[in-house]
Amino acid sequence: MHVAMIGAGYVGLVSGACFADFGHEVCCVDKDPAKIEALNRGEIPIFEPGLAELVAKNVREGRLTFTTDLGQAVRSAESVFIAVGTPSRRGDGHADLSYVYQAARDIAAAIDGYTVIVTKSTVPVGTGDEVERIIREARPDADFAVVSNPEFLREGAAIADFKRPDRIVIGTDDERALSVMNDVYRPLYLNQSPVLAMSRRTAELTKYAANAFLATKITFINEIADLCEHVGANVQDVARGIGLDNRIGSKFLHAGPGYGGSCFPKDTLALIKTAQDHEAPIRLVETVAAVNSQRKRAMGRKVIAACGGSVRGKTIAVLGLTFKPNTDDMRDAPSIDVITALQDAGARVKAYDPEGMEAARSMLTDVHYTKDAYDCARGADALVLVTEWDTFRALDLRRLKAALAEPVVVDLRNVYRPDEMRRHGFTYVSIGRPS
Repeated sequence: MHVAMIGAGYVGLVSGACFADFGHEVCCVDKDPAKIEALNRGEIPIFEPGLAELVAKNVREGRLTFTTDLGQAVRSAESVFIAVGTPSRRGDGHADLSYVYQAARDIAAAIDGYTVIVTKSTVPVGTGDEVERIIREARPDADFAVVSNPEFLREGAAIADFKRPDRIVIGTDDERALSVMNDVYRPLYLNQSPVLAMSRRTAELTKYAANAFLATKITFINEIADLCEHVGANVQDVARGIGLDNRIGSKFLHAGPGYGGSCFPKDTLALIKTAQDHEAPIRLVETVAAVNSQRKRAMGRKVIAACGGSVRGKTIAVLGLTFKPNTDDMRDAPSIDVITALQDAGARVKAYDPEGMEAARSMLTDVHYTKDAYDCARGADALVLVTEWDTFRALDLRRLKAALAEPVVVDLRNVYRPDEMRRHGFTYVSIGRPS
């Protein structure tokens, strides 16, 4: 099948490469000539484990191409995926759909023959209706269908998620369009991945509901962690105790500095705004978003407390900048709030991250970036572990203590054992556990 992928960002590039690996002929389109030129040179604009190799393989075998010419890509495609950004709109928090609607207008001018237009981007309920209206108004003669097919990719594990998904959600009432979508995903039938067919609006809401629920689990365990600290309980034991209940499940029950990234912050906010517009406010999700926003800044205060109540004139080392490991994504990363809170309190900040420092430079000022974890710790009055990269999970504690000016470690991911840290002479603070 010939597939056009509009947008060569995170979702578009991963989806396009995986579809090509299934055997489809995929053309990824982007308006940014520099990005397309880089991709044609084999340069991948994002860090995602395995993506560079997957792209190179399918380019080499002729199934994956990149272009700025949307018309050429769309005219030869049987299915056209819209995978452009939907960031939070400034001022009101609604999803900014301008890129989606512009893609719809561009597609309308190019489609030739029956075409299934698939919204892959995360969009509010009713967006597919508007995409259909835009195309129908521009091309009343066109033979097409608009389908919702939300992505459920975890950054850092996106290729595995695409190839072995929990489920494939297809939102359409058009049998012909459903048949085309079944052909697109036919290679996954061997894995017995469940295909859930539903209405377009239901599919759009399913994506938002999934992310809101996961964000709620994270926020719930974070608040339980705060209670644990006050009553002398251990949040990790609580998480195991409730996670073994199949009705609850163990995933997303890891206490930490709050959620960030490209999805949860903007998607919870967009769902809140959609619900308010339809006079069906989701109070639970509103609270989740508010609590998470406050939590990230509170982690900075936690570090200050661990340093005796003041960090003015002190040097704080920060390990991990990205919102999670195995990505270079800094969007809404907790490290931004933590570092800003420390700087506001008068601290000097050093930082190290295996992949995120280049992106961090445009978001954080007056931060000294270092070559590795030990260089970061050298001469610091405290060390803060913000992102649990594998490289930080087995640090040489003797070397680490020797590098620090003061042996203070604040572990916001509960990577280390309190008894082990005390045995090595650290003043150790973690999340929701007796220190």
